[in-house]
Amino acid sequence: MDTSDFRNGISIIMDNDIYTIVDFQHVKPGKGGAFVRSSIKNLKTGRTIDKTWRAGERMEQAILERKTVQYMYNDGTDYWVMDPETFEQIAVTKDQIEGVKYLKENMDLSVIVHNEKIIGIEVPNFVELEVTETAGSEKGDTASGGGKPATVETGAVVTVPFFVKQGDKIKIDTRNDQYLERVK
Repeated sequence: MDTSDFRNGISIIMDNDIYTIVDFQHVKPGKGGAFVRSSIKNLKTGRTIDKTWRAGERMEQAILERKTVQYMYNDGTDYWVMDPETFEQIAVTKDQIEGVKYLKENMDLSVIVHNEKIIGIEVPNFVELEVTETAGSEKGDTASGGGKPATVETGAVVTVPFFVKQGDKIKIDTRNDQYLERVK
């Protein structure tokens, strides 16, 4: 493929690593040749880098397969997931899971496979978890203007508004660790 085939979400192989195109922009300056400015994310490390390509530059496209697995348990070293179609149990490492602090038993995860090898596992973008520990509310705390730390049932700590209490269920955006809303 070449730079004219760029689309958000397409994966490419560069320097023996797999990258996904997060954002791109075709630039045609008044002077000189056209080029493509892009932001690409390394699927193994999760790091995002900026890269500029000459127009028409060629690279290899990575064909990725996505499938759903179910998280089962952590045995102390490995995290075990199960393929719901074949019931095969697969051990993965903590480094392979993006958003590991939000893992909850029986949660559906998205697995990214390249050449029949797992290269990454993603938790859902939004999860609903129960608050297990947070400071109490004080008179004068408002719904807007600040927040307090709260520990959820998986052990992750998220900043929540002052009105959230222990035992409340909250919705969290796992991509940026942001509190979204209280769930009824």
